[in-house]
Amino acid sequence: MEENYSFGSRLKHAWNAFLIRDPPVYRGGEVSYGYRPDRVRFTRGNERTIVTSVINRIGIDCAAIKMVHARMDEDDRFLKEIDSGLNNCLNVEANIDQTGRAFIQDMVMSLMDEGCIAIVPVDTTSSPLMTNGYDIQSLRVGKVIEWYPDRVRIRLYNDQTGRQEEVTLPKSMVGIVENPLFAVMNEPNSTMQRLIRKLALLDVVDEQTSSGKLDLIIQLPYVIKTEARRKQAEERRKLVEDQLAGSKYGIAYTDGTERITQLNRSLDNNLMKQIEYLQNLLWSQLGITQAVMDGTADDKTMLNYYNRTIEPIVSAIVLEMRRKFLTKTARSQHQSILFFNDPFKLVPVAQLADVADKFRRNEILSSNELRQIVGYRPNEDPESDKLTNPNISQSKEQLADNKPIVPKEENQNGKA
Repeated sequence: MEENYSFGSRLKHAWNAFLIRDPPVYRGGEVSYGYRPDRVRFTRGNERTIVTSVINRIGIDCAAIKMVHARMDEDDRFLKEIDSGLNNCLNVEANIDQTGRAFIQDMVMSLMDEGCIAIVPVDTTSSPLMTNGYDIQSLRVGKVIEWYPDRVRIRLYNDQTGRQEEVTLPKSMVGIVENPLFAVMNEPNSTMQRLIRKLALLDVVDEQTSSGKLDLIIQLPYVIKTEARRKQAEERRKLVEDQLAGSKYGIAYTDGTERITQLNRSLDNNLMKQIEYLQNLLWSQLGITQAVMDGTADDKTMLNYYNRTIEPIVSAIVLEMRRKFLTKTARSQHQSILFFNDPFKLVPVAQLADVADKFRRNEILSSNELRQIVGYRPNEDPESDKLTNPNISQSKEQLADNKPIVPKEENQNGKA
């Protein structure tokens, strides 16, 4: 049931996700940390590998895409942004610790690392357990730790206590997103998980190599079966150790009849080849190249990367938020959640003027909208706000139709 609430009524009915269970028991004074407890923490094995750089790159690029709570027309075309709590969370402040962009990056990086995340409305104007007519005031990313038929148990950061806490919520009010690249990144035998295991093994080999041990076997020209021969072999081994320790460049000499074999070097070389193969395979499956990572990719490479990696991830997040955070009434009123990618980011400066001219002549963007994209303040001339082709003169009736739309405050459930 849809209801309208005044400001005082909103305060009276305000709801918090952590209030549906027993209040936390405080032991001692206020909790403090030497790090941000709400920050993304990678699972064991992901935090110190080259995989982190891939996850971080994808997270930054997804967060650069604008997500909005939008009003659509009768043909499902974008009209304007809706001034709602949900739109504020996505673009200004998701919670007390995160901006909208930081929240989106948190969602994506957690999704890449864990394979599945929960998007939780922590603060709302009314209880989602009692009514669908609520406005979202804050959002956080949680980890699903237990699954039930109609509920999920989530580990979530509570900014009131400063701790990660567990709370059980209905699936109907929580956005549950699965990584669309799960088979590539999160399956136990996926390319990324195999790469992580190989990198961990390489770390072990590196530690052994850097420990100062050479792992040598000296084949002596006699059989060691008697105690006297064993003592003689020990003396020979100690003599080689003393030579290496006392040499400036780590050089020793042996008898021409002795044979020396060094262990683990073939394993090290083979491991590096496997890591290089898995890294290239992972990048190809994700549509990533070295040029994407270092920022030198051309427009075709970036388009392939956005279509194969960024778009599926952002679409999965937006579709789930649209399904869970917009009621049927709101959707019937042509509300939606959309995402927009800035096409000018990939345009070289030398071509920007030509592209901007085409956008204006085809009445896609006005002069002031183009000025905002390149970072200039709006032109005070009223004509700069109109969608007109400067090369074609317009009638007075056409000019009168180009009026700016004044947004009206609403929430994600269709209430003004």
